[in-house]
Amino acid sequence: MQTEQELKELVRQKYSEIALQDKETNMSSCCGAGGCSTEVYNIMSDDYTKMEGYNADADLGLGCGLPTEFAQIKPGDTVIDLGSGAGNDCFIARAATGPTGRVIGIDFTEAMIDKARANVDKLGYNNVEFRQGDIEKMPVGGNVADVIVSNCVLNLVPNKNNVIKEIYRVLKPGGHFSISDVVLVGELPEKLRNVAEMYAGCVSGAIQKQVYLELIQNNGFKDITLQKEKPIVIPDDILSQYLSAEEIAEFKNSGTGIYSITVFAKKPVAEACCTPGGGCC
Repeated sequence: MQTEQELKELVRQKYSEIALQDKETNMSSCCGAGGCSTEVYNIMSDDYTKMEGYNADADLGLGCGLPTEFAQIKPGDTVIDLGSGAGNDCFIARAATGPTGRVIGIDFTEAMIDKARANVDKLGYNNVEFRQGDIEKMPVGGNVADVIVSNCVLNLVPNKNNVIKEIYRVLKPGGHFSISDVVLVGELPEKLRNVAEMYAGCVSGAIQKQVYLELIQNNGFKDITLQKEKPIVIPDDILSQYLSAEEIAEFKNSGTGIYSITVFAKKPVAEACCTPGGGCC
């Protein structure tokens, strides 16, 4: 079994390649995992093009939702985007927070950071910045963000609990997040979970929906709300690369579901006596 560090390096390598692919290749694949389907276009990602602040150069077609649409960003807010890629959600967040706000994008991959910084230089924004770093240990201080957004990123992180703890640390009291991600209902076939390309392509890194929501609750967040949920159907020409015809039929009849969800939650204004990871009074 691969270690957490090995899985992170796999994702870093894959997304370095993805940074150089065109949007059409990314959108016709499993979150950029390769041109792996001829049956569908846009397996997971939603259409950003009508949103204010949209910049085509920053849209790599890698998401599985529209978290910034649901994020309730106000003028003057400080917004952090986890796994910011080429900057798409950051620029849309900037349109909402305005020139008096601040937007910070954090990404694990140097090639993505370079692409995002080139995009922000072209746009001339002085209140959007990009930092390379691990979202399990964000390169920002505590209690600094009014809003955190993320689009199809936590599923790529082996230790999701660490990321949720970091989100709690970085949000201001009363701050909130809106995160789109891929989750499961039921168990994926082992062959899909063990394929590296599928891992980097969002699906086999996903965890059970109920476990995902419990992690958020167990880390102290309140007002947890499913803002959007949609099923994701993996086409047969992808499944056939990993499963036999019989296994595909069994998979389809198993009741297993793959979903894109957008989750909202708040950090309490006043922390309880026993805070997550802080011990008890």
